[in-house]
Amino acid sequence: MSNGILPDYVSMAKPNPAGNRAPWYKNTAPTYAGIFLWFVFWSQMSSGGGQSPGGILSKGIGVALLGLIVAALLCHFLFYLVPGLFGLKTGLPLYVVGTSTYGTQGGFLMPGFLMGVLQFGWLGVNAYFSSMALAPLFGGSSAAQIVIAIIWASVAAYVGLKGIQYVAKIATFLPLIPLVILVIMVVKTLGGIGDFEAESFVAAGVVEGGQTVGLGVFGVIALCITYIVGFFATAGAAGVDFGMNSKDEKDVQMGGLIGVALATIVAGGASILIVAGAFGAGGKYAMATANVDFMSGIMGSPGLGKAMGLLLAVAAFPPACFSSFIAANSFKTTLPKVNPFISVGIGTAVSILLAVTGWAGDVIGVFTIIGAAFGPVCGAMMVDYLMAGKKWAGPRAGWNLAGWISWVVGFIVGMAPLVGLANVPAAPLMAFIVGAVLYYVLAKAGLESEVLEMAAARPQSAPQEAPQAEESTGE
Repeated sequence: MSNGILPDYVSMAKPNPAGNRAPWYKNTAPTYAGIFLWFVFWSQMSSGGGQSPGGILSKGIGVALLGLIVAALLCHFLFYLVPGLFGLKTGLPLYVVGTSTYGTQGGFLMPGFLMGVLQFGWLGVNAYFSSMALAPLFGGSSAAQIVIAIIWASVAAYVGLKGIQYVAKIATFLPLIPLVILVIMVVKTLGGIGDFEAESFVAAGVVEGGQTVGLGVFGVIALCITYIVGFFATAGAAGVDFGMNSKDEKDVQMGGLIGVALATIVAGGASILIVAGAFGAGGKYAMATANVDFMSGIMGSPGLGKAMGLLLAVAAFPPACFSSFIAANSFKTTLPKVNPFISVGIGTAVSILLAVTGWAGDVIGVFTIIGAAFGPVCGAMMVDYLMAGKKWAGPRAGWNLAGWISWVVGFIVGMAPLVGLANVPAAPLMAFIVGAVLYYVLAKAGLESEVLEMAAARPQSAPQEAPQAEESTGE
């Protein structure tokens, strides 16, 4: 394939027409809100996935909520908005739009193939925590957890590969389950919030974890950013696919403000208040709000705690299927000659390994990897968008070195704290900044490859008002 010729996956791509698009409250907002209502996100919110005693409550409820709000707004404005506008203005999916930043050959791997690979990491996380929630129903042994994790990942992968349309029909309503559970637990613990003391909470965490120092104000905010932005990074880049189903810029903005920022604040904030209220009322130090024992204590009934764990696991099954579905589509596009049962099967085996070994339970490690991988992607895409005059520049030939070099350096910065190279605070955000700045510098230095003509994607503008579609394709 010559660098000057568009590959089929780009030349044959057709923009999503205006008639197929729908308002933000029918696609973008509810789908993104469902992501943040996934119990794996909010269950670990108070600890930030870390080991510091007191977690993000080290400096009190106010600072914890401040860090939460800052991170939520960063997710919307830095990681989601530009990809969403890319999708709106082009009507094209991420793996096509990404060719502007990484080239028609490079874009085959980044972000398309990388997105697919990382989905199996999410499948492993889903299988691990869902098996933890379900294991108490079968005696709570480690053997039961392993068996459940294997079955969970395998079935989700199969459904994602073959029958995602059936899951999609019920997935719209299942996020209501964790929302109701969060509301119930907030009501149950509300009376103890006024008696919460951060110093006592940190002291209790020292006894639990053996560490001696809680986080400072900056450390709390940085941990919130690491946890939330790392969790959201891939979904932020996928904003292109959401944007191509939006009707206008207002829909892109509102979909993110409600589905990303507000949903983050509601789900994460509820979890923070539950932990603070439980400690204030009974002095019990606990961080994982979706833990069956914790929920049993809140509800005053082991049976109710197990039932809530079962319901949370049921609500988590569609996200597991969607992760598999995204991975399968990515592999079908980037590895067209490989049987998808083989490629998805290998990925599922890796997911199972991550789940049964417990590696998937290290959420801060997982979120750091995700943020390191997609932080520089979102940063470079933002600069690419702005330098092109707030539009898609079009596919670039071959391997766009400005994109690839900025990604490599940004990824190294994002991974630095995880591999012990350096203590980089808010690493996913730093990876974003490095990717953005370096892309700008390299582009100005002439390291962007030439833009290839793609008539089907021009001219670019937000679609005009069109008859409202009865069904959204945002899923």
